[in-house]
Amino acid sequence: MAKPPKCVGEVGEFPLIDRIRNILPFSRNKDLLVDIGDDTAVVRMDGRRALLLTCDIQVEGRHFRLDRTTPYRVGRRAMAVNLSDIASMGGKPTYALVSLGLPADFPVKSYDRLFEGMRDELLPHRAYIIGGNLAQTRDSLIVDVTLLGEADLSRVLTRGGARAGDRIFVTGHLGASGAGFQALRAFGKKVPGKYKDLVARHVLPVPRVDLGRRIARSGVASAMIDLSDGVAGDLHHLCTRSGVGAEIHESLLPLPKHIGEIAGKSGKSVLDLALHSGEDYELLFTVPSGVPAGKIRSIRGDSGIPVTEIGKIVRREEGYCLVDSRGGKTPLRPAGWDHFRRTDG
Repeated sequence: MAKPPKCVGEVGEFPLIDRIRNILPFSRNKDLLVDIGDDTAVVRMDGRRALLLTCDIQVEGRHFRLDRTTPYRVGRRAMAVNLSDIASMGGKPTYALVSLGLPADFPVKSYDRLFEGMRDELLPHRAYIIGGNLAQTRDSLIVDVTLLGEADLSRVLTRGGARAGDRIFVTGHLGASGAGFQALRAFGKKVPGKYKDLVARHVLPVPRVDLGRRIARSGVASAMIDLSDGVAGDLHHLCTRSGVGAEIHESLLPLPKHIGEIAGKSGKSVLDLALHSGEDYELLFTVPSGVPAGKIRSIRGDSGIPVTEIGKIVRREEGYCLVDSRGGKTPLRPAGWDHFRRTDG
């Protein structure tokens, strides 16, 4: 008889989240609209507005390395990944709380630059840091951000609204962050100029806050999620929450320039980088089949951000699969970023 796992590293991130649901009491508060299991919690503020709450932690050696980036960029990145959660619900960020774990020898100048980065990431959205906490750590920098936001109560998008027949869309390109990570591994600080955009997408992701609000206000989307764990993993989260299956078409995946070259240097396939590497922080959303194509195209406005159809939602019993260029279907592995199991540095 198999022994139960004793360490969180044996379990993995998402089973650990499931265990939380079994431990904590279920809230029957009528104002709690979305709890554990989506990109943000959602609480009704009044008859028109919803409060969004999310948090994300960045740990030195796990999410970033200070020999490959700067404290300013760490600050911006720590705030950007939280902004992406607010974007996925179609919300507007408002206020942030920041808790830091700092080694005693962390330079004061670096401390200042860290906060300047967080400030500059929030300023375009007119959102502000209003409090937090400081503690000393042994040797690693830890940045833990809690971000609040608001959304129209009738326009909040969750992972749970997709239905069979819906079309699947993504913003931007897939695999850029993963390719940037691999470029840093291969070249260190001497990354060739043609790969700089890929590295930038990894080091300093761009949350799609304005586009997320446009998608929500348009009323075309049935569900939405941000791509933090890889499109294969995050679409699977959406399908699980919605009780459906999905098909992704390999030939439709929007890929960044030079991803093939990086794949060759890293020993990974282009498909693996695009589907599984994670941390792209693009948006994936589903749209009912009857929505006119022109209305979907109008979502991007003058942002210049591509919006690409990559597949469709199917009935749960039809499974979760990848469709190749010849129409062949293979089961799609939902693995992606896992905070407790990633081993490639």
